[in-house]
Amino acid sequence: MITIRPIRRALVPVDAPAAARVSAPNYDEFQSDEEVRALIRRMPESVLRVTMPHCDPGAEEEVAADSPPALARAAVNMRALIDSDSVRVANDILYAYRIDDPSRPGTDQIGLGGMARIDEIRTDANPAAPIIRNEGVRVPKARGRALLIEATSAFIGTVNCAVPDTSGAFAHALERLASDRAPDHGADDDRGCRHEIRLIDDPSIQARLIALAAAEPEAYVADGNHRSAAAAMLDREHFLCVFFPLARMSLAPYNRLVRDVGLEDEVVLAGLRERFMIEEAPGAYQPVRTHHMGLYTGHAWYRLSPLPGGHDERNAVECIDADIIQRSFFDAVLGIAEPGDHRLNFVGGDRDLDFLQASVDSGEYRYAVTLAPVTLRQFAAVCRQNRIMPPKSTWFQPKIRSGLVIALEAEPPQPK
Repeated sequence: MITIRPIRRALVPVDAPAAARVSAPNYDEFQSDEEVRALIRRMPESVLRVTMPHCDPGAEEEVAADSPPALARAAVNMRALIDSDSVRVANDILYAYRIDDPSRPGTDQIGLGGMARIDEIRTDANPAAPIIRNEGVRVPKARGRALLIEATSAFIGTVNCAVPDTSGAFAHALERLASDRAPDHGADDDRGCRHEIRLIDDPSIQARLIALAAAEPEAYVADGNHRSAAAAMLDREHFLCVFFPLARMSLAPYNRLVRDVGLEDEVVLAGLRERFMIEEAPGAYQPVRTHHMGLYTGHAWYRLSPLPGGHDERNAVECIDADIIQRSFFDAVLGIAEPGDHRLNFVGGDRDLDFLQASVDSGEYRYAVTLAPVTLRQFAAVCRQNRIMPPKSTWFQPKIRSGLVIALEAEPPQPK
């Protein structure tokens, strides 16, 4: 049973033009702080000035994101956002979040947003709870998000969860709501996806949607494990969340770049042939099927597929290509045992093959590895087995935009 409750005080853009000015990609969608700074320079009202305060144009150089000066700036920028003419406060609302993705015509990704309960997150101490995390939580990262919540008195980052919705009733109810009324506001992202918000303040409609959510036996955290962990660190009861039907969601590739480890290509390819079938590809290769992988060495592209017996089919994690490539290539051949090794870089689905190839051709990296997207079935199987996904293996796309709905805890501190 999933519990969702209205947001008591929500900060929302006043209209679509304001949403375009205020909203932004989430902080973890950027490859570097300089990308964040460039976006803020183009969009000076962007909520990134709050979520990434160390990148604000007026911030001190080389200040950490969770340092006292950065957090103080986040509080000032949050106050300025609240006081601006671009936003307003809406009380006691749920909301429908709809994404129109031109790459998936005919698929309406629509979910229900509101406040989810911390005590419904599954943990060792609460093994029957219905909200299932599938990513290891890094305490420093979660603590940084917790400090931001405290500094701003707001939940800005949204946790993206998937529900099974096996009957389709949840999606149907939300689609009917969306068809009956125009969005309150919305914005386009860089991929051309349209993100629309419909605020729901009618108690009778809220009650029907809350009951449909309660009928769902479980939910899987797709994006936002650390954002939910941050709320738990602060002993909060709730966190900001959107529940999407699993079948309406989509996963993009999550590729890898690898720095030079001092091995010649012939040695690397010989090691790979002990574990993979290898053939040279005619050009840049992005796999679309599970257990098909690509490798670029700077001299050629190769297609790889793991030899039989390299993983346990009963273990949902070992069936994920990111886990196979980590064990059978990075560790066994290159000697990179830990996914967190500084020689590995993880590249989400918002970067294309040209970016990967250019990163190798420049000499910054020695190899690019391309992986097929994790399937929704694989993702759900890992969750149902109460296992942890391989690090940086799921890139859900489109991602929820930050700033379209913010949950205010209280008035943030007045700047000194």
